[in-house]
Amino acid sequence: MTAVLTELPLWLRFYGLPFGLVLLAYLFLKTRHSRRSLRIHEEARAAGLTEPASLHPSIDADKCLGCAACVKACPEKSVLGVVHGKARLIEPSHCIGHGACRTACPFDAITLVFGTEKRGVDIPLVQPDFQTNVPGIYIAGELGGMGLIRNAIRQGREAVEAIRKRDDIGKGDMLDLVIVGAGPAGIAASLAAMQHKLRFVTLEQETFGGTVSHYPRGKIVMTAPAELPLVGKMQFRETTKETLMDFWENVRKETNLKIETGVRVETIEPGEDGHEVVTPKKRYRTRCVLLAIGRRGTPRKLGVPGEDLPKVVYRLIDPEQYRNQRVLVVGGGDSALEAAISIAEEPGTTVSISYRSEAFNRAKPKNREKVEAAVADSRLTLYMKSNVKTITEDSVVLDHDGQEVTLPNDAVIINAGGILPTPFLKQIGIEVETKYGTA
Repeated sequence: MTAVLTELPLWLRFYGLPFGLVLLAYLFLKTRHSRRSLRIHEEARAAGLTEPASLHPSIDADKCLGCAACVKACPEKSVLGVVHGKARLIEPSHCIGHGACRTACPFDAITLVFGTEKRGVDIPLVQPDFQTNVPGIYIAGELGGMGLIRNAIRQGREAVEAIRKRDDIGKGDMLDLVIVGAGPAGIAASLAAMQHKLRFVTLEQETFGGTVSHYPRGKIVMTAPAELPLVGKMQFRETTKETLMDFWENVRKETNLKIETGVRVETIEPGEDGHEVVTPKKRYRTRCVLLAIGRRGTPRKLGVPGEDLPKVVYRLIDPEQYRNQRVLVVGGGDSALEAAISIAEEPGTTVSISYRSEAFNRAKPKNREKVEAAVADSRLTLYMKSNVKTITEDSVVLDHDGQEVTLPNDAVIINAGGILPTPFLKQIGIEVETKYGTA
């Protein structure tokens, strides 16, 4: 062996050993990362967390060379990994549609798609200027599949840019624009409408801030720097719900932005040279409508006796209001688990979760771990494979795996998801396509 080495050229003997060591280290790290990614993927699959919530990458294995540029670009860190030399979605349920992976891929191997072969996602058809098949009705933000705050802000701003360039804007005695929804897309659109001096009104069926305003106290909100009309750059990356809501409120005060809250849009009717937006108390004549509503829709109800009692709500606002109370949370998704965990941390609470399945397959591992810890500390009781039968003033009756169980109760929080606004869209003539893993 020594003789063979001495016969090699000097330059090869000098550079070969360091190069070989570097190559071995690279192969070792690559193998370790591949095993880690595979382990994360298997854990997600075992937990049933295999379906992305909305927009997500589809990777062409023939084009992918496993460079890991997409893995490094993803702000969510563990969503993508390289397994056996190819990029793969290893934690699909954590993907929230940043799209940074597609931009980072040097081989054009990534396409952003909606839905999967198993689970379709209803997406309204919109043109590049955000106009639907119904002339004068536009869609921006989460309803169009863009759940990320940054994307929603950009779409709200760009939709108004398109609307203000229409030939019919500013003519006649009707409004130029009615904006429906006051979440990130609606706020950005409203500021853009103010900036361009459009005649507009913004309607919100619940409260200013949209879905974000209903997050549990202290919930971490992921966003990214975004440009707000009249305000400038919004610098947040990872922040709490309270900090983000304080920011929105300051924007509202500083710009004197007017939002009509507690106003539900019942329908949108075609009108002369525009549309009529119908609410329970008023009709608004307008050239254009921008739908900036979320996909969550109307909260899904259980349809059981007693559900109309004042103690029954469909989202958690502030855990502190449940101190010293007996609370039942119904549901098995992240919203339900986060609500139960945060209430269980309040003094004097007795918290239970009722869920129809035998496992929290739709929830993130972090939330499942927190629930397990709370159960171990006797701060939380689980009633898996159960359904609510009746709600009374001071109790809740469950069907728990075939057995009737009565729980003393002061409050019920139902997190059973929402009814998507697809029927509303179809009612006003907007075409909706169910995507099964397509762009």
